[in-house]
Amino acid sequence: MANKNTNIKKISLVILVIFYFVAGCNHFYNPPSYYHIIPSYLPYPIALNIIAGIFEILFALMLIFQKTRRLAAYGIILMLLAFLPVHIQMVIDAPFILGTFTVSPLVACIRLVILQPLLILWAWWHRK
Repeated sequence: MANKNTNIKKISLVILVIFYFVAGCNHFYNPPSYYHIIPSYLPYPIALNIIAGIFEILFALMLIFQKTRRLAAYGIILMLLAFLPVHIQMVIDAPFILGTFTVSPLVACIRLVILQPLLILWAWWHRK
């Protein structure tokens, strides 16, 4: 049973690395979609987008190595907490168009109340 759990955790880690690496790269591939969701009260949206992308890529790469995995997991958790104003603003602004997708109030609430905590727990699981 322990071997099965170990394999699940390894697969989960690979998915987590890919998820944050791709998400980080998307900040540079499709920056306007991020500018649109950064709350207007936060200064320098272009710089914030670049910083977020860099940290997502950096944390993804740090997750690969056992020596830096714990720091990466806590970094991801802090980053996700820092993103909470974005998700709160999405709830306030919904409905709106994000790329080719309409973010409804329900989708915005699910992102804030369900997805963000799950992402935090996922990173927390890989802190060891």
